Amino acid sequence: MTTIPAVVPPLPRRSQFGRHIPPRAAFAWLGAGWRDLCVEPIASLTYGLAVFFISVVLVGGLFRLGWDYILFPALAGFMVVGPVLATGLYEKSRRIAADERVSFLRMVLVRPRSTSQIVITGLVLCLLMLVWIRAAVIIYALFFGLRPFPGLGHIAPMLFTTPLGWSMLAVGSAVGALFAAFSFAISALSIPRLLEEPVDALTAMGTSLALVWNNLPVMVTWGAIVLVLFIASLATGLVGLIVAFPILGHGTWHAYRAFYSRPDARC
Repeated sequence: MTTIPAVVPPLPRRSQFGRHIPPRAAFAWLGAGWRDLCVEPIASLTYGLAVFFISVVLVGGLFRLGWDYILFPALAGFMVVGPVLATGLYEKSRRIAADERVSFLRMVLVRPRSTSQIVITGLVLCLLMLVWIRAAVIIYALFFGLRPFPGLGHIAPMLFTTPLGWSMLAVGSAVGALFAAFSFAISALSIPRLLEEPVDALTAMGTSLALVWNNLPVMVTWGAIVLVLFIASLATGLVGLIVAFPILGHGTWHAYRAFYSRPDARC
C-alpha cells in the first residue's frame, strides 16, 4: 500500500504592500518632504537649481528651433519624466532614514540597485512623453487644420474665445489626462523601488500601477498636490522648481515607504 505524504498548505503571509491609506496621508508625505529638504538644505536646493537650469535650457531651445508649438505639451510632459530626474532626491531621503551621510555629490552619483532597469523605465517614460507631444500636434491639426502655428501670443485667443478652441481644449485635456494618469501610475512608486531593490522594470511599474489603482483616493490627492505645485512653479517662470521639485521628490520617497516595506530594505 502506497502512503501519500501529507501536504501542508502554506500559511498566508502578510502582504508587504500597503492598502487603504487615507487621503490625508498625502499631506503627511508633503510635510516629510519639507523636513528632508531642511536636512542639508543646500544639497536639495542645488539639485532643484540644476533641474531649473535644465528646464530653462530646454524651453529656450524650443523657441530657438521654432518649436514653440509643442511648448505646452512639453511642459506637461515634464511631469512624466520628473520621477526619473528625482532619483537623487530619493537617495537623500533614503540616507536620512538610514542615518547615513548626505551630500549633493552622493545624490548625483547615486548607484541604484537596478541601474539598467531605471534606464529602461526612463526610456518608457520618455517614449510616453514623445507620444503625448505627437498626440497634441495631431489634435491641433484636427481642429485647426495644417496651418502654421500662430505663435503663443495668438494661440490663447484662439483657444479661449472660440467654440472651436473650447472643443480642442476639452479633447486635448481628456487625452492629456489619460497620458498623465497612466504615466503617473507606472512611475509614482516604481523609481524609488528600483533605487533600493534589484527588480526588473516591468515588475516595478506593474506593482506601482497596482498600488495606485488600489489606493486611488490618496494617490489622486498626491497627484493633485504635485499638479498644484507644478502650476505654481510655471507661474513663477519655473523658478519655483528650485524648491518645489525637491519637496515633491522627498515626499515621493515617503509615499513609496508608506506603500512598500520589507525587512531587508536599505532604509
